Amino acid sequence: MSSEFLWAVRAQPTRGPKPALTLDQITDAALAVADSEGLAAVSMQRVAADLGFTKMSLYRYLPGKAELVALMVEKAVGAPPDVDTGDWRHALRDWSHRLLAAYLRHPWVLEATVGPRPLGPNELGWMECALSALTGTGLSGSERLDTIAVLAGHARMIAQQAAASRTSETQLTTAVATVLREHADRFPALAETAAAAAVDGGRDQAFTFGLDRILDGLATLMTTKRVPSPSHGGAPSA
Repeated sequence: MSSEFLWAVRAQPTRGPKPALTLDQITDAALAVADSEGLAAVSMQRVAADLGFTKMSLYRYLPGKAELVALMVEKAVGAPPDVDTGDWRHALRDWSHRLLAAYLRHPWVLEATVGPRPLGPNELGWMECALSALTGTGLSGSERLDTIAVLAGHARMIAQQAAASRTSETQLTTAVATVLREHADRFPALAETAAAAAVDGGRDQAFTFGLDRILDGLATLMTTKRVPSPSHGGAPSA
């Protein structure tokens, strides 16, 4: 499919019978199926049945399932967040947390956004939002694009782990502790680290910890790019 369907301005008809359905109704019905049963359960037949219409009736509104999934992604991720781009670190932190929240609300989006596909205005708006925060930081175009790729990848990884395991880090830590009661001598580094973590109370912080380290690295890179190279600095020789 092309991306034209996602960007077309759809005027409401002023004459004739009112359409029995709207794209919003169709998209919402498909979202409900995906949220409860996963993306694989979404089909034109299933969505039509849930709406009380025939499969063929849906083709009056959109070309097929690929376009339907694209509309679902656009609605699931929503409009780009309104973040304060005056502070790049605060903006990217806020942006990343909001992206993770969108993935956690609709885990099927992870599957629907893999591989070549058309992009709609909401998805591009999210990219625009993050890139705007990096304006004036001294990073090259490639570095700015790589930055949002790394941040989005970090959010996807945490969301994928949550969707796959349906358990929290705290539950995993508890399971590890149970095994270590009998086998701590075989895994001394793990046992020592688990004991230390139990004392400092740092649990369920993998996303925040990783995000802060990414942003720390960006700050270091920006500082490095602002410092003149010794080979180009200083007074000219006599």
